Amino acid sequence: MLLTCVMMLFGTAVVDGKPPNIVFIVADDLGWNDVGFHNPTMITPNIDKLANMGVKLNQSYVQPVCSPSRHAFMTGYYPWKAGLQHMVIWDDQNVCSPLNLTFLSEHLQTAGYATHAIGKWHLGFCSWNCTPQYRGFDSFYGYLNGRSDYYTHTEQGFLDFRDGYNVVWDQAGQYSTHLYAEKAESIISKHNVCQPLFLYLPYQSVHEPLQVPPEYEALYPNVKTPDRRTFSGMVTALDAAIGRVISALQKKGLYDDTMFFFTPDNGGWVTQGGNNWPLRGSKITIWEGGTRVASFISGPRLKKTGYTYNGLFHAVDWHSTILSAAGLKSDPHLDSIDQWEAMQHGQEGPRTEFIYNLDDVEPATQGHAGIRVGDYKLLAGNVGMYNGWYPPDEVYTEGNIQRLDVDMNTGNLSYYKLFNLKDDPYEYTNLADVMPDKVRELVERMEKYHAQMVPAKNPPSSPGANPKYFGNVWSPGWCKEPMT
Repeated sequence: MLLTCVMMLFGTAVVDGKPPNIVFIVADDLGWNDVGFHNPTMITPNIDKLANMGVKLNQSYVQPVCSPSRHAFMTGYYPWKAGLQHMVIWDDQNVCSPLNLTFLSEHLQTAGYATHAIGKWHLGFCSWNCTPQYRGFDSFYGYLNGRSDYYTHTEQGFLDFRDGYNVVWDQAGQYSTHLYAEKAESIISKHNVCQPLFLYLPYQSVHEPLQVPPEYEALYPNVKTPDRRTFSGMVTALDAAIGRVISALQKKGLYDDTMFFFTPDNGGWVTQGGNNWPLRGSKITIWEGGTRVASFISGPRLKKTGYTYNGLFHAVDWHSTILSAAGLKSDPHLDSIDQWEAMQHGQEGPRTEFIYNLDDVEPATQGHAGIRVGDYKLLAGNVGMYNGWYPPDEVYTEGNIQRLDVDMNTGNLSYYKLFNLKDDPYEYTNLADVMPDKVRELVERMEKYHAQMVPAKNPPSSPGANPKYFGNVWSPGWCKEPMT
């Protein structure tokens, strides 16, 4: 049937009559040590198979928290150029990823792709214009906020679950990861095979609250800490959902020309069961554990497979790289760098530097400022909420965890930490005092980026966002325009 398709797609590279299908998977709060291809105690056979058949990204970086990374994926711009660098977009803030920026989904939709999003949005929703179907998606099934109960589908006691523009009222008690797999299966089974498919799967898993059907938790009898055991079960439930997507693609005859792109949105949250060992830190920091993640690409368009790509790769690069895999050109003025050809052929990567974050809000809860140039990483001021190294299967709480080595309330002090990540990937040895010239060089480089920074959008809560005004449902439509 595919061979009979007559494609009229705008500028896409056509192979055997059709550009590739694209599945872009974002795992929420999945740590470096939370996948089987890094940690054999984790049961993730589907994720591992895709990673081992494809290209593992050894130096793939994201932002330290959710919304900024998702903005980077969709737009190809650093979040600090959009005012999204301070923590996340909260439920009742009149903020969203700027409407003048074109999303990855919009480019693919324009090029003829069927575009579907399933899972967590977390890119703002005060205006309908901020929501998925106004930003390039043909359909959306999931929730708009940053967190949700996996069974009640509520946040702060109010429902947050939609199928397109319609509120989903009848799925209380159903585990969301299973619901998302069912929706993906339905979309794939009904898909017109003459049209390329873009399936964006920003899963709720494995963000807290820690909830999973007991049969998944039972797979980890040797994990002694309850939170880690539940979390591990959640990871395996996520893996099973991905397996269902793979099976649905195979059944429809689409799998053999589907490219998979996989990334977490930040590192694991160590007080919520996640783990980044042996990397330092956690989600909500600009240590490696908060920003370096277990990513890969997999699929038939790769010319070289079964290897590890060591090039620097940043969250913004997914935008141009995925467009390039679809045969589309991206805006050369983006922060995003197209790494498709380098990954496809196993070549040296084109990126030489990136910014971890730039946030002048005091305190910069998730990290004030950091830059990577070559092998060297410089951190300035507060680095975030968690300062230590956290072996797996230990109890970590906000009360007992090793916290920042300065008081967060002291503000963004101009003290520096310098690391050679080639020699010291786990950030044990601060070289700032013995390499002052390198510190000065990187400070000057970071200041050039800082001149391009947009101040963080961090408005107070908006009373009009209260779900009681919308039938006790979290809903768009309470701001005329998001904050600019």
